[in-house]
Parts: sequence; C-alpha cells; structure tokens
Amino acid sequence: MRILEKEKIDYTAHEYPHGKDAVDGVTVARLMGQEPECVFKTLVTKGAGRDYYVFVVPVAEELDLKKCARSVGEKSVEMIPVKDITKVTGYVRGGCSPIGMKKQYKTTYHITAETISHIIVSAGKIGHQIDLSPQDLIRLTGGQTADIVKQ
Repeated sequence: MRILEKEKIDYTAHEYPHGKDAVDGVTVARLMGQEPECVFKTLVTKGAGRDYYVFVVPVAEELDLKKCARSVGEKSVEMIPVKDITKVTGYVRGGCSPIGMKKQYKTTYHITAETISHIIVSAGKIGHQIDLSPQDLIRLTGGQTADIVKQ
C-alpha cells in the first residue's frame, strides 16, 4: 500500500477474517463478498533458463504451465517450492503480492484483467487485499497479459 500511495495510485484496502494459515482464493473472495473473477492470486514460477516469473490469475483458475512458458519465451516453467516463496519474493504463502517483491520479476496477468473494472490482489499479508484498476496494476508492475490458464 505504501508503494501505491507513493505512486499516487488509487486503491481500496480490504481485510478478511483469517487464521494463521492461508485459505484458497475462492474462499477469500467469498469472505470479502467479491466475485472470484475479480480476485486474482499471485503465483511464482521458475523457468528452464533459471529466471523467475510471476503469473497473476483469477482465484478459481489454474495455470497452464505450457501457456505460461510460451508467454515469457521459456522452454518450460514450473511452480517454485512453497519453502522458497519467502526467499524469492519476500512474502509468505497466501500473502504473495505482485507489488513489492524483493525483485520485480517479469509479471503476466491473465487476459481477463483487460476486461474487468477492478482487480483485487494480495496486499502482501494474509488477511489483507488491495482493490485497484487493472491498468494501474499492470503498468506499475511492468506487466503483460496473456492467456495463461487451463481451459
């Protein structure tokens, strides 16, 4: 949120009740009273070339790793192990945001981000989400859009 304020990007903060562990994204959307199509999860992968890539997709969808690899020009990508999330991103599982990672990795949003009026992503901490313009988020992260989910 500090980054958004520094960049003068309008957003709305949301909180949802939670325990110590992360819950699935569809549950998060329900707890916030939001449509799952507007609530996106942030997933981190590692390419065959050893680079990391971030993919941001609606919470009810599943990544298609072959499509993901094509979208970033890699031979293949695979999800990073849960134990590596904090080391790579600075965030914990369930609280990973496309904004403010230790390093800005190439970030790809599912193409539906181009057609929705607002997007909700993690604010970097379990129980906290931010709601903002998809165009602002994509611009801020230097992101791109592609069809990256399973059909």
